[in-house]
Amino acid sequence: MNLLTIEHLTKSYTERLLFDDTSFSINEGEKIGLIGINGTGKSTLLKIVAGLEVPDEGNVVKGRNLDIRFLSQNPIFHEGDTIIESIVRENEGHDHVWDLESQAKAMLTRLGFTDFDSKVETLSGGQRKRVALVSVLLSTVDILVLDEPTNHLDSSMADWLEDYLRRFKGALLMVTHDRYFLDSVTNRIVELDKGKLYSYQANYEGYLKLKAERMDMAVASERKRQSILRVELEWMQRGARARSTKQKAHIERYETLRDQKGLEFDQTVELDSISSRLGRTTVELENICKAYGDKVLMKDFTYIFLKNDRIGIIGPNGSGKSTLMKIIAGWQEADSGTVTVGQTVKMGYFSQESEDMDGSVKVIDYIRNVAEYVKTKDGSISASQMLERFLFPSSVQYTTVEKLSGGEKRRLYLLRILMEAPNVLLLDEPTNDLDIQTLTILEDYLDSFLGIVITVSHDRYFLDRVVRRIFAFEGDGRVTQYEGGFTDYQAAYEAKNPEGTEPKDGALKKAENGEKKKQEKPKSERKLKFSFKEQKEWDTVEDEIGALEEALEGLEILMAEAARDYSKLNALMKEKTEKEQLLEEKMERWMYLNELAEQIKNQ
Repeated sequence: MNLLTIEHLTKSYTERLLFDDTSFSINEGEKIGLIGINGTGKSTLLKIVAGLEVPDEGNVVKGRNLDIRFLSQNPIFHEGDTIIESIVRENEGHDHVWDLESQAKAMLTRLGFTDFDSKVETLSGGQRKRVALVSVLLSTVDILVLDEPTNHLDSSMADWLEDYLRRFKGALLMVTHDRYFLDSVTNRIVELDKGKLYSYQANYEGYLKLKAERMDMAVASERKRQSILRVELEWMQRGARARSTKQKAHIERYETLRDQKGLEFDQTVELDSISSRLGRTTVELENICKAYGDKVLMKDFTYIFLKNDRIGIIGPNGSGKSTLMKIIAGWQEADSGTVTVGQTVKMGYFSQESEDMDGSVKVIDYIRNVAEYVKTKDGSISASQMLERFLFPSSVQYTTVEKLSGGEKRRLYLLRILMEAPNVLLLDEPTNDLDIQTLTILEDYLDSFLGIVITVSHDRYFLDRVVRRIFAFEGDGRVTQYEGGFTDYQAAYEAKNPEGTEPKDGALKKAENGEKKKQEKPKSERKLKFSFKEQKEWDTVEDEIGALEEALEGLEILMAEAARDYSKLNALMKEKTEKEQLLEEKMERWMYLNELAEQIKNQ
């Protein structure tokens, strides 16, 4: 069933046309990931859906009594409220208010909170975002609209949110840069490109394939248009005379072809490797210790950074990751230990907070203040050319910084760091607020970067793509080294800690302990074996799962064909939901039977 439709959407911001007579809709059960370059209007579309902004032109049609909750990038709170009071205030009138406080405390614990009576104005930006996330998730709504929900979440928190949103029964519209998250949660990707919205019935991986097919078809159509235009142009040049109706029609066809807008290819962030020579001595840390009161962040940490090192630093929020970066950069001092920095070392520190950017400065001057020209392998490139390559066209370069979106400011700040030609690059949460296209090209740039890269990130995809060694903050001042990317770290950690980490929630721990006791096998118990029914299920369940997956693929095709037939589309959506639920049940049954088969085999 259709929940919300926007037709003929047109919207401008200052001199920018964000949406150009385009359309958008949300159907029941859809989990939509909205992607596009920073500054093109993603957050604006979320606000229009949430009813916080109105389009310049076009209609927004919503279902009757439709309830929507919006998570903004910078949530606003009622000053003086505690964390719990704020959540209760935002959810007044919703269902299940009677147990809202206990649910909130359970969620807050998951997201790293222990003091629920803290005043919201004392919280950091990341903590405020997580409190707002809990408040939104606890609401009983038809559509959740989330702007960068994974920002300020560590990997375990992101895993929890991923699982929660997969199970959420309502519709979901979100903007996120986390590609693993998009792959896991979404069933539809909507791309905002040059004022138009393109829909793909797939997760992120499927979107990449479908986008490539769309671009191939567009290229073929443009090639055909150019070929016909050449033939028509030759006819015109032979001296066509508009004496007859037939000739007039021919001329009109030529003019229509001529005036058609040609295919526009996406502009990409093209970054040549910019760095300075790095000598024998790089950065050496010896017996670094740092604590705040009774909380020990790191104890006797020693490491010598090697040329071309690619280091990822991970750990829970507040564990000391950014503190270690600041100690390396010289922004903070360790309590004890020594930091030795080589004479040829030139650090570029892309901090999490960015710097205070003067909003009145022109974009071009912000970069020229660092360097007018930079040397690359292809020769000298001007600041203006670098801005062009970094998705700031000439029309934007002479506007002021204050007119840029939050993501554009982060991209501009990153370019300024790279223009300084560092040979040791410190990236603190570089994926926050950068669009996926910029991240992809940044990753390619780091492949050829002739220097050391040290990054703090919760983005699992980025860590797998970029780093070759992990420093994990594991509590009590321990910083443990693992080889490989994030997936390699995860496998090594689980092998070392097969029981996993004890949950902080006491009730949950008690329940899990009770469950473990139930599963303990008495010494006198007979050998495990399949029952007749289980054996029959085990023999057929994989085929049933395969048939359901094929049926769902067929339904996706039928839904795409029935996009304008709302009656047929609703019926197909209902059938799809039923089959997805059945598939989930079969998968859970297969997991149980597979585990039982392994136990039978190994007893």
